[in-house]
Amino acid sequence: MGKIDLQEIEDAKKAALEVLLHNAHGPFMGLPRTAGWGYPEPYTRDLMFSIFGIAVSGNQKLMESIRKVLETLAKNQSEHGHIPSLVHDGEDRGSSDTTPLFLLGVGIFRKVTGETEFLYEAVSKALTWMEYQSPSDRYLVAQQPTSDWRDEQWVLGYGLFVNTIVYSYLRLFDLHERADHVQQEMSRFTITSGTIHHHVHEGLVVKHKPYYAMWSYKILSSERFDLLGNSLAILSGIASPTRANEMISWIEEECTAMRAKGELVVDLPPNFFPYVKQEDPEWNERYAEFNNPGDYHNGGIWPFISGIYIAALVAAKKYTLAKEKLDVLTHFVTVSRTSNVDFGFNEWIKAQDGKPMGQDWQTWSAALYLYAAKCVEEKSTPFFDEIRSHNLQIDFPE
Repeated sequence: MGKIDLQEIEDAKKAALEVLLHNAHGPFMGLPRTAGWGYPEPYTRDLMFSIFGIAVSGNQKLMESIRKVLETLAKNQSEHGHIPSLVHDGEDRGSSDTTPLFLLGVGIFRKVTGETEFLYEAVSKALTWMEYQSPSDRYLVAQQPTSDWRDEQWVLGYGLFVNTIVYSYLRLFDLHERADHVQQEMSRFTITSGTIHHHVHEGLVVKHKPYYAMWSYKILSSERFDLLGNSLAILSGIASPTRANEMISWIEEECTAMRAKGELVVDLPPNFFPYVKQEDPEWNERYAEFNNPGDYHNGGIWPFISGIYIAALVAAKKYTLAKEKLDVLTHFVTVSRTSNVDFGFNEWIKAQDGKPMGQDWQTWSAALYLYAAKCVEEKSTPFFDEIRSHNLQIDFPE
């Protein structure tokens, strides 16, 4: 892969905008498509993540499209405040990440438009719903397996990814006391003994590692690395600057080691590692079809997550590394499965050979490319700069 120049990045940004505009009107109530051809449905989580890029695009048509998405979600919200998985279908329920992502999306939308009371009632109901998602009646929220964006991977109990979104929307809505409690609870160690002592609560800090556990619940946890959750922990400021720097160094060193072993050819981190292999206790029979090592949720390269990792690098002031990763991502957003488009903005890339394996013209792949490019250009992280300004600067325990 040759060096990427500024014009190539500008061309990719233009193509990303074209993808988003193409996808802005789909067959379901005129709501946006999740992908250009493969996913005509308006999936809530994908479209909420797309707000990152749409909010910095300056494109009014896309902003109006997202307004319609948010308003439709509010109309399809359950009686108790839950947000559905499909924007247009109020009966498609059960996701752990759609309600917190809706709150984050509304928070960003309000910042851009200045409409501080936008969807006030729906936001109030959603905030109440989220307060009831803690089985210990505290601050970290819990979830059922396969209920977040990883529909082929188990996250049990207190998941890192969902709680980083919770923390972020709490900051955007100026609910700082509750956000402080979330950050404090995350900063506790996972429980590694076979016994839970009275009044001892699990957290998400991994002993002797610079990153947060993928999930934790009572005496169980997964200490495999979740790139999305940990990138959001850096971006939102949950991770202190010290921890963020150590985490980034660890990520890059681990990726170098994986490339040396032939487990990775792309100069971008997999979404999850080390990969779960057939001999591992976590292996599920379905993985053989959907989730082989280096595939999909089991270590695939997801461009939308790469965009968030790049933003996290900017947040950590790793500007040179962020630009290098943006160059790599710029190359990979050109690849496609159909080979009849100049820019594929594919869903996910196989880690061992760099081939696109998902759907082309994926909405969140295009949107998060725009967001990552904006972060690198401006050496800032729109919306998250403000979120980080309120954090407690908690260093992880020794």
